[in-house]
Amino acid sequence: MRENARVTADYKGDYQELVDEISELLGAPATLENRNFELIAFGAYDSEGDLDPSALDPVRTRSILTRRSTAAVRRWFEGFGITRATGPVRIPPTPEAGVYRGRICLPVRHRGVVLGYVWLLVDEPGPDEPRLAAAMRVTARIGALLADEAQHGADLTRELRAVLTAERGWPQDMAVAELRTALGARAEGPHTMVCVAPWPSADPDDAPSVRTLPGATALCTVPWGTADQCLALLVRLRSADTLTPAVSAATRLLERAAAGHTTAGAAPGGAVRRGGAGVAAGVAAGRSGPAELGTAWTQAVAAARAALAEPRLGPVAQWARLGPYRLLTSLSPEARHDAAVGPLLAPAHQELARTAEVYLDCAGQAGRTAAELGVHRQTLYYRLSRVEQLTGLDLDDGEDRLLLHMALKAARL
Repeated sequence: MRENARVTADYKGDYQELVDEISELLGAPATLENRNFELIAFGAYDSEGDLDPSALDPVRTRSILTRRSTAAVRRWFEGFGITRATGPVRIPPTPEAGVYRGRICLPVRHRGVVLGYVWLLVDEPGPDEPRLAAAMRVTARIGALLADEAQHGADLTRELRAVLTAERGWPQDMAVAELRTALGARAEGPHTMVCVAPWPSADPDDAPSVRTLPGATALCTVPWGTADQCLALLVRLRSADTLTPAVSAATRLLERAAAGHTTAGAAPGGAVRRGGAGVAAGVAAGRSGPAELGTAWTQAVAAARAALAEPRLGPVAQWARLGPYRLLTSLSPEARHDAAVGPLLAPAHQELARTAEVYLDCAGQAGRTAAELGVHRQTLYYRLSRVEQLTGLDLDDGEDRLLLHMALKAARL
């Protein structure tokens, strides 16, 4: 009982840890899906350290790569009675259905309700009954975790959205208080915010289940610009200094954005492409307690904007690693535009603007700049003189160079 109480308070550890525990216990590759056949976690096991390629039959491969199974696959497996089963269900290999290896399905239940399934790829005779019984005890822990998140995570959408959209001051303080109450004992633990923007669907309800993202506490969509939505995710951490769970969740959401839309592809720096526009993610600094959730969200949004503007920062940008963009993203749109630099930003002078930015990125070293641009030094000097003529700035003056550099970086935002 003491162990169960501790595990409940900690959300029973990561789903990944529990799936890995089952994989090790039974000596077989395992995956965890929710009852809608959406992938939550998967583990690979091989006694010699190399995953057997035959383990990756088409059904399992699709599940891992797309994080879900097709409706036809779902109906086929449900035909074996897994929705009603209370113990392991053995499913024989059926090559014509893409199931090249036999499976054991461990129903994940809580208080009699099926919440998901653990799938094991096994060959006959498979694990013995004592080990399967031990694995079912682990699925009970998974079931309690799924039930806990179903109770709290789904209900937190409204509270999280209220915090992120409320005006600063008293309205936001009230929204934070409601979220704190809904979180209960989890409220004071370490956490951070993730922003995925723009989310590739205009439907605010078209968002993944929070239960498919290990470490996620709450998820909602909020407006991004005038027509788009972005995805906001509250992620619990083991330590405020370790953002790995948030980065993993952001990466998975970007994969979901790419997989769900046929116009998706690869953008510079690895960002997802959506109909010609980038999709990137930002991760705020870790913190404890919900009091500064508004600040965390501001940081996550700023990091996402920076990742969209500067490909080298993405596709998942962390606030702590933004460098000068931490300052630039805090400026208002009006403050980001300087009258002196305006003429240089005209479409007709795109090449000059790039030349100036590369020159300043290279700390004013002409040799490095010319090599980076692939031009002769005389060409570089001519372009820089044109930049000075257009802007009235002196590139030998430190403050003028600082102004130009900041304005060029800010223009990306």
